[in-house]
Amino acid sequence: MKAPNTLKEPLVQLKAVRKAFNIGAAIETEVLHGIDLTLFKGDFCAVMGPSGSGKSTLLNIMGLLDRPTSGQLQVCNSETTELNDTALTHLRGHTIGFVFQYHHLLTAFTALENVMLPMMAAHGFATPAMRIRAQELIASVGLSAWENNRAGNMSGGQQQRISIARALAMNPQLLLADEPTGNLDSQSADGVFELLRKFNREHNTTVLFVTHNAQFARRCDSLIQVVDGMVVP
Repeated sequence: MKAPNTLKEPLVQLKAVRKAFNIGAAIETEVLHGIDLTLFKGDFCAVMGPSGSGKSTLLNIMGLLDRPTSGQLQVCNSETTELNDTALTHLRGHTIGFVFQYHHLLTAFTALENVMLPMMAAHGFATPAMRIRAQELIASVGLSAWENNRAGNMSGGQQQRISIARALAMNPQLLLADEPTGNLDSQSADGVFELLRKFNREHNTTVLFVTHNAQFARRCDSLIQVVDGMVVP
């Protein structure tokens, strides 16, 4: 496993990032304790750590789904702690893709419709170009024959492949994957991992991959270990 190349351009930078919940209450809890971290363009990085260590909280902050309590967070050359909610939503929608352990597809919608959703949300309506883009992405994950099938009629592995296609719909610079193989059998899990790796290599997409699978972690370029809300060597 190689260390990140510091000659690359930084894509995400966290400086002294802390996150606490129930601030001011008797049960206030700090989950992240001064995280310093840099992701570079083109990185393919694993995140590992015990359950409850703060991995998902860290991912949510990097994905602009939550704000840090203190510290600085820069994403794609934007200092996000100074942005309002509207600006954060725009930055997130145009630069970050998400793949979760549970695919969160709309099961009554077809695979094609699910992949088109981020583009429709960004532009307000569907266009022929969006349909073509969605078809290309579905083909790239090997499911062209399923594009008109409802997501609810697909296997778990197929649904996760469609969720990856959906995450890439806006051509994000950063792809955050939170245990995307956790609910899959070994063969399907390996296929999902290889898909993420494929897009990383072909499009220079930065991928941050949370996993409990040590074999997958060893196949990544670098590893971030989170223990008790801190990044450890």
